[in-house]
Amino acid sequence: MKVKRLNLSKLRLKWKIFGSLLGFCALLLVILWLFQTVLLDSFYREIKVMEIKSDASTIQDNINNPKLFDLITRISQSSDESIEVMTLDGKVLYTSDTLSDFKGHQGQKLNITGLIFQAKNHNNVYLEYTSIHPQHSSALKDGFVGRMPSDNGRPDQSLNYVNIVKTSSSKSVAIVMSSMISPVNSTVTTLQYQLWVITGIMVILAIFFAFIIARRVSRPIEEINKGAKMLANGNYDIHFSGKGFLEIVELSDTLNVAATELSKVESLRRELMANISHDLRTPLSLIYSFAEMMHDFPDEITPEQTQTIMDECQRLSTLVNDVLDISKFETGIQELNTSAFNLTQSLKATIERITELVKIDGYNISFIYDKEVNVNADEVKLIQAFYNFLINAINYTGKDKCVVIKQAIDNDCVKIEVIDTGDGILPENLPYVWDRYYKVDKHHKRSITGTGLGLSIAKKIIELHGGLYGVESQVGIGSTFWFGLKI
Repeated sequence: MKVKRLNLSKLRLKWKIFGSLLGFCALLLVILWLFQTVLLDSFYREIKVMEIKSDASTIQDNINNPKLFDLITRISQSSDESIEVMTLDGKVLYTSDTLSDFKGHQGQKLNITGLIFQAKNHNNVYLEYTSIHPQHSSALKDGFVGRMPSDNGRPDQSLNYVNIVKTSSSKSVAIVMSSMISPVNSTVTTLQYQLWVITGIMVILAIFFAFIIARRVSRPIEEINKGAKMLANGNYDIHFSGKGFLEIVELSDTLNVAATELSKVESLRRELMANISHDLRTPLSLIYSFAEMMHDFPDEITPEQTQTIMDECQRLSTLVNDVLDISKFETGIQELNTSAFNLTQSLKATIERITELVKIDGYNISFIYDKEVNVNADEVKLIQAFYNFLINAINYTGKDKCVVIKQAIDNDCVKIEVIDTGDGILPENLPYVWDRYYKVDKHHKRSITGTGLGLSIAKKIIELHGGLYGVESQVGIGSTFWFGLKI
């Protein structure tokens, strides 16, 4: 027969909290029982020793006080102690009134001379317990004087303490103090009955409150757990409403933000797949159509057909390269090869090359700058970022097909602005223009050139250079994309 073992890691939080609170309550009860029963006698004796030593120290500090007798009497009455100050040969100098006969207590005379002798052999301080047999113990009961046995037949004990000190006249005197050690067995029995009652009450209250607390703590977490499972299954419309504790509320808010962002990511992912599929299908279809035509009519091949095939192959190659570039940037394996170069001349060369490419479509690109500037950067990658800014402006500029590039120098920084005259971007859409394949109008169209990954790649390149970037836009007027670097 196999016995199933309890897997604590699979216990619900409610029962873990419940068990922990019950365990804590049990620990407190064990400590209470231990200190109130087993260790009670030891604590009682230690406290009596501390009290008698403290009183002896007070008397020692006032040994030359003319009012020493009053002090001894007051201490004896408050502490229930027998106190005597005597010479080393046993002559009494001061004695307490209340227990002056304590040295002969219960018919047993203390050996004062022996106690003083022991003190001399123990650095002038000596402490001992003296047993008093039960049959010597007398007590007043029901108006009659008679002999009573001690508690449970155990002998009573007296605590005897001797301290030898010197007076102002350099004479040594002994402070002899005695106090009864009462048996605590009856007290322990009484405490045990009380503890049984207290234990029962504590167990009932602990079970009740532990269950309430465990349920209150675990319920919002269980609700969040259910919502998190739905979120993991792709339900991004779930709303978390944790309450009761600050941490639970913060966790709910965090999961709500995560659900919102995951919803945006999922939307962008679907759009990205649709757009990439579109950009892949279009050139492939053109290539296949022209290749089929050339196959069927080999004698009618024209340069325009072959040029179209080459252009579409180039577009596919550019798209693949951009996807690889963005992957390298995101994995952190892309490195910079920095060197000093003339940024203005590199920008001018890029602008002239792009102008030749798009002038047939009527685009007008102008470059405005005051003076040339040199920077220390990776020229290839930085010009790639600028190229992507420029292609984006060409794709989205207005009907006038004008694009303006401005270079401005401010102290030790250079700022490059690429300005178009398009429809502009709404303020709530500005943070997302740097995402891959993000489209403000949500209608994908085949760009004049580029792959739709340009701004995302440009952002990564500028971040690698430690530069700044941004976008400013007004609806109906146009947009300005910019980046800045240290000279």
